[in-house]
Amino acid sequence: MPRKKKNNQYWPPEVDDYIVAYNSTDSKNEKAKIFERHLHYPFYKLSENIIHTFKFYYTDVDDVEDLKHKIIALMIEEKIHKFDPSVGAKSYSYFGTIIKRWLINYNNKNYKKLKKKGTFEEYEQDVQSPDEIIHKDALSLSQFFDFFIETMYEELDELFYKDQDRQIADAILTVFSTRRDLEIFKKKALYIYIREMTDCKTPHLTRVIKTLKERFYELYTERDDTGLVYR
Repeated sequence: MPRKKKNNQYWPPEVDDYIVAYNSTDSKNEKAKIFERHLHYPFYKLSENIIHTFKFYYTDVDDVEDLKHKIIALMIEEKIHKFDPSVGAKSYSYFGTIIKRWLINYNNKNYKKLKKKGTFEEYEQDVQSPDEIIHKDALSLSQFFDFFIETMYEELDELFYKDQDRQIADAILTVFSTRRDLEIFKKKALYIYIREMTDCKTPHLTRVIKTLKERFYELYTERDDTGLVYR
C-alpha cells in the first residue's frame, strides 16, 4: 500500500501538470519517476473512494486492494494519454468519470456471474446490451432502465454542454446504476446524496434531472415505434 500523505487533498490541482508531463516525455525512466512520485497516490485514492462510495464490491479478485491496482494499471496503460487539458477538462473529473463507468460495467458483469452460480435471487432474465434489447418483444422496466443509463452516457456531451451539468448528470446516472445496492430510496435523501457528491445547489440539480427525465420519457415512448413492450 502506498505511503499516505499528510495533506488530505489527495488530488491537488498540480496533478494535471504531472499528467501532462507524463504524457509529454518518451523516457520510460522519467515516466516511472513521475508516476511513483506524483500520480500513484492520487489514482489509488480516487479508485478507493469511488469503490467504497458506490459499493462496487462484486469483483473477480480476492481483495479490493487488487481491484484498486487493476484500475490504476488500466488508467496508465490505456487512458492517461487521452487526457487533454486544452479542451477545459480537469483530470479529477475526467478520470473519475472513466473509473465510475468502468466499474459500473465491471460490477454488473460480475453480479451476473455470481447470480448464475446461485448466489443471488434470479431476475426475470439477464440484462442485455442495447443492441440485444431492441430485438426483444417484451422487457422489464429494470432492463429498460439499464438501457436508458447506457444511452445517456453515450449522449452526455450532447445533452449537457457545461462541465458541472455533466458532472451532476454523471452522479445521477451512477446512483441509478448502483440502485440495487443503495439503502436509501426517498427522493429527499437521494437529492442530498447527489448534492454532496457534486457540491451543487438544489435548483441546478433539479434542472439536470428534468433534462434526464424528459429524455427517459422520449426513449420510453419510442417503444411504440419499435414494437417493444415494457412491463
